[in-house]
Amino acid sequence: MYADRVFTSRGLVSRSVGIAVLVAFVVSTSIVAEEPDAATLLAEAEAAFDRWSEPFDFDAYEASLREAISLWEEALPLLPDEDSATRVRILNRLSQALFELATAYLPDARDREAAFERARDAGLAALELDPAFVATREAGGFRAALRAATDIETIFWYGNTLGSWLDFHRTRAIFGGVRDVGACFERSIELDETYDGGGPHRAMGIFIAQAHFVVGRSRGEAIEHFERSIEIDLTYLENHVNYAEHYARGSDDDLFDRLIGTVLEAAEDPSIVAAHPLYNHLAIERARALADRQ
Repeated sequence: MYADRVFTSRGLVSRSVGIAVLVAFVVSTSIVAEEPDAATLLAEAEAAFDRWSEPFDFDAYEASLREAISLWEEALPLLPDEDSATRVRILNRLSQALFELATAYLPDARDREAAFERARDAGLAALELDPAFVATREAGGFRAALRAATDIETIFWYGNTLGSWLDFHRTRAIFGGVRDVGACFERSIELDETYDGGGPHRAMGIFIAQAHFVVGRSRGEAIEHFERSIEIDLTYLENHVNYAEHYARGSDDDLFDRLIGTVLEAAEDPSIVAAHPLYNHLAIERARALADRQ
């Protein structure tokens, strides 16, 4: 009897351990199987970032933008080192999305600065994945490398995010940072002046209007860039608002009124507003505020 109980007890213990190991294996296997791969994360990120497929809801889009950022950040370490093209694409998306999050949704200055810094760092990381950029920087310096960059998306968003971050670091801006921003926009125009609805000219117009005294240029040079951005894409309403706010306001009332009037009229046309949903929403809000203050 005693021997039988011992044998039975050991058998129960052995079977219990075996069941526990089996359950642990099944659970761990199912967890591993449920972990998304980089391709899945990237597809989900693009779906969250998409603001064209459905009617745009500005307030709701903040959560989508944050989700896209989180998914891209999750996907990055899952990519093989040799897949630099996909890494650059994700870093560019992060740079843009963080810039947009800060610009559109972050009221606190410290939060905006932190987001712009993350966006700048993502842009720089994308630049540094180009061996030619690294070689040029080593041979001729950082600004020479910026002027030789080859990817419009990377150099454009790096310039935007660097410039926005420098607004919080004026000393760094004066001692070289502003000229780096100018080099980015000059190169963007050379690579593709039509990118992002005339974005390179739009950015250069603001840059000259705001920093002409630092870089030794005439403020009037901003006009050709603002007007060229409008020629490239009339439906990108920030082209008009930036021209009005950063150049015409206080110096040309007729031009200011015409530009702001164009935006307020376009705000009544859903097809125009939908062409660039996020930025047109922001442009219309700025136009209304500028009209009220004028």
